[in-house]
Amino acid sequence: MELWYTEKQTKNHGITTKIKRTLYHDQSEFQTLDVIETAEFGNMLVLDGMVMTTDRDEFVYHEMITHVAMNTHPDPKEVLVVGGGDGGVIREILRYPSVTRAVLAEIDKKVIEASKTYFPQIAGKLDDPRVDVQVTDGIRHIAENKGRYDVIIVDSTEPVGPAVGLFQKPFYEGIYEALKDDGIMVAQTESPWFNRDLIRQVYRDISNTFPVARLYTASIPTYPSGLWSFTIGSKKYDPLHVNEAELSKFDTRYYRPEMHKALFELPAFVQELLTDEVK
Repeated sequence: MELWYTEKQTKNHGITTKIKRTLYHDQSEFQTLDVIETAEFGNMLVLDGMVMTTDRDEFVYHEMITHVAMNTHPDPKEVLVVGGGDGGVIREILRYPSVTRAVLAEIDKKVIEASKTYFPQIAGKLDDPRVDVQVTDGIRHIAENKGRYDVIIVDSTEPVGPAVGLFQKPFYEGIYEALKDDGIMVAQTESPWFNRDLIRQVYRDISNTFPVARLYTASIPTYPSGLWSFTIGSKKYDPLHVNEAELSKFDTRYYRPEMHKALFELPAFVQELLTDEVK
């Protein structure tokens, strides 16, 4: 007998993968957590029925949400990750020797615990001395830390449940206040195929909050449609104005400094999302 897991990504579309067994199941105060062992992608973290990360393709998301912003800022020292309890973004941030403190503000302690157990290659840096893990509401943390951070990375789940507030203009305005005068933020902003209205709204809100706003994409097989977007808001530094020859290089598997500027050359249908309603 074969077992298959299906994530219904929209009312009319889903992705399915063969599974070997369920490794973990729990209900936290905020969401349902599952870790399943798949035949194609290794261990898979699922929150409220939505795929968050897998052993096989996690590097794409974690590298792409981290290195574009970190490499745009010339000297990132204090960095905040909102969400991201699996620890993958923290792992990538710590590649930068300039970083003196990386704060993880994750609302659900059980995500952190499950990730340490079932995804050690992702969560393995959470115990680094430069890391400050705080089980807290990211919105509250931002409100309480004005002018503190060089870079803020919003590694949120989909805009449902406890993550709804992370896709709204007051949150981006709070991030602006929590950043230093030359600070930069980046957020995951969903699929250009399935979340067009959301991307329009988020890009408009970030554009109206920050002097510089840029959107870029990456290919992530287990995320809805496989095409994923990220949006940058910056007080000063433009990712299109960096010198690619001077960017930090690491042993990454997707992101390369040579592709940094090219990431912002978008397919026409994605570019349209940024111009339809943003004036």
